[in-house]
Parts: sequence; C-alpha cells; structure tokens
Amino acid sequence: MTYAMQLHQINQDMQQCIQNCLDCHSVCLNTVSYCLQQGKDHADAKHIALMLDCAEICQTSANFMLRSSALHMRTCGVCAEVCNMCAMDCQRFANDAQMQACADTCRRCAETCREMSMAAM
Repeated sequence: MTYAMQLHQINQDMQQCIQNCLDCHSVCLNTVSYCLQQGKDHADAKHIALMLDCAEICQTSANFMLRSSALHMRTCGVCAEVCNMCAMDCQRFANDAQMQACADTCRRCAETCREMSMAAM
C-alpha cells in the first residue's frame, strides 16, 4: 500500500498537518546538526533541547494522526505549544537563513496543529 493510499480516509486538513509535522521534525533535526556545527549561542544546551523536543513532538503528533488516534487533538495541542516556543527561540538568530527557515517551519506546524487540537475527530 502506498503512502497516498493509506491517507485516503484522512481529510485534507489533517493531511496538511501531518505533512507540516513531518517537515518540522526533519527541519528541527537538521537544524540541531547545523547549530552544533556553528557552536557558541547556536549550540546552547537549552536551545538544542528545545529543538529536539520540537522534533520529537512533531513526529509523535504525525504518528497519532496517521493512525487516527482519538488522542491526536491532545498531542497536537502540545505540539503547537512546543513549535511556537521553538519558532521564537530560532527567530532570535535574525541574520541566519537556516534558523529563520526553522522558525518559519515551526510556525507553520504550530498553526495547523492548533487547528487540529480544536477540531472534532
């Protein structure tokens, strides 16, 4: 069964949220690696931990939605909160394209997860 066939019973808003979660997961993990290479403020332990938390909750939320868990609204609510925190933390690196891309991806994920957290199953 292909990925597209597996999603036939999931509505378009949820499909977009799943994709945003998967994108955010990937971008955050990639940005952690980037930050560790940059060092200094980029490699601050709290900053790295927040990006790892964000990547993890995004993966978890995507998984909950993919298997139509009745608890997806709760994981999406937490995901929106963590993504917003991560976006704000990444945004402080104003002249860094990688960090701005991470912030943008986190904001996009937070927006759709917030919508999912308020939607009825």
